[in-house]
Amino acid sequence: MSSQDSTAVSDEKVVVIEAAKGWRFFDAKELADYRDLFFFLVFRDIKVLYAQTVLGFSWAILNPLIQILIFSVIFGGVAKIETDGIPYTLFSTVAIVPWTYMSNAMSSGSVSLIGGQGMLGKIYFPRLIFPVTPILAKLVDFAISILLIVVVMIYYGVMPGWNMLLLPLFVLMMIAVPLGVSLWLSAMAIRYRDVNFAMPFIIRMLIYSAPIVYTASAIPESWRLVYSFNPIVGVIEGYRAALLGTDVEWLYILPGMFTSVLLVFGGLLYFHRMEKVFVDVI
Repeated sequence: MSSQDSTAVSDEKVVVIEAAKGWRFFDAKELADYRDLFFFLVFRDIKVLYAQTVLGFSWAILNPLIQILIFSVIFGGVAKIETDGIPYTLFSTVAIVPWTYMSNAMSSGSVSLIGGQGMLGKIYFPRLIFPVTPILAKLVDFAISILLIVVVMIYYGVMPGWNMLLLPLFVLMMIAVPLGVSLWLSAMAIRYRDVNFAMPFIIRMLIYSAPIVYTASAIPESWRLVYSFNPIVGVIEGYRAALLGTDVEWLYILPGMFTSVLLVFGGLLYFHRMEKVFVDVI
C-alpha cells in the first residue's frame, strides 16, 4: 500500500459500535430513533395473537369471563368466601380483568428475548424493545375486556364515585408490574432457560398471592404490611376502590407502588447490564 493510500485510510472517519459501559436505565433517544421498528413489533404481536382464529378478539373477553364464572361458582357459591358485602361476581370481575392483563403480559414478556433470538444476532436495535412490546400489545386485550367490568357494574347498579379519578394511577401501576417482572426475567431467561418452564407455575401461584378470590381484610393484621409489598395487591385493591367506590386503603397500595418502582428501575439496570452478553449466550 502506498503512502498516499495509507494517508487516505487514516483520514477516513471510523465509527466503532460497542456496548455502553456502566450502569444506566435506558437511552430514550435511541428508542425514539427505532420507534418505527417498535410500533411494527407491537402491531405484529396484536395481529399474530389472533391470526387464523374463528373468534378473533372475542377471546379477550372469553378468557377472563371463563375465570369469572368458575371463581363465582366455586369461591362465591360453594366456598361462600366473604367479600365485604360486594356481590362475588362483581368482586371477582374487577380483579380478574387487570390480573388477566398482568399475567398474560408477564408470560409473554419474560420469554420475549428467547422468542426473538433470530433477530438478535442479525441486526442491531435496542434490545429493550423486546420485553416492552408485549406489555403494550396486551393493552388491546385489556381495553376490550373492560367491557366485562362495565356490563357487570351496570347489572348490579354500581356507579363509580370520586375514586374513579385515581384509576389512571392504578392503570400505570398495573402496567409497571409486568414491565418490571419482564425486564428481570427476560434478561435471566437468556442464560437460564428454566425461566421458560417456571413461568406457568409462577403465574398459577401469583393469583393466590393477591386478593383476587378473597379480600385483603382476610389477611391477619400483623402480616398486612408485609403482604401489601406485593404490588399486585395494590393494583387489585386500587381497582376495587376506583370502580366500586370502596375506601382507598393506602396501606395496601403505597407499599406496592414502592415495589413496582423498584421492579422497573432495578429491571432496567439489570437488563442493560446483561444486554452485552445476549448475542453471545444465544
